[in-house]
Amino acid sequence: MLTDITIEKTKVTPAVVMRVNDGFVEIAGESYPENSVEFYQPLFDWLEAFADLPNKPMLTLRFRLSYFNTSSSKCIMDLLDIAQSYYNRSGGAATIEWYYHEDDEDMLESGREFAEDMDLPIQLVAFR
Repeated sequence: MLTDITIEKTKVTPAVVMRVNDGFVEIAGESYPENSVEFYQPLFDWLEAFADLPNKPMLTLRFRLSYFNTSSSKCIMDLLDIAQSYYNRSGGAATIEWYYHEDDEDMLESGREFAEDMDLPIQLVAFR
């Protein structure tokens, strides 16, 4: 049975909230763990299990990152790939939100680069 996940942020890992009932996933903070795959593996597993749910609820994947390293970037792309697959199989029941501080051109550009690689829409959302 798929359950909610909550991971508190640390100095090197983001906070994570994954809720089954409303299909909400948020990853917020900084991401530069020593072993990114080890940190992100439970998130991959959860998203894949969510994608196998029979009723195909809406999935909202929200990123509110202020920094991530190269290995985290690969893991983010893997999460987006899972979401892309879900989007295709669910008839469009997925949305990606990429939040960036309005003064952070690098994070905006990262969001744009991820969006270029995806067929599902990624909303780029500036905040103060």
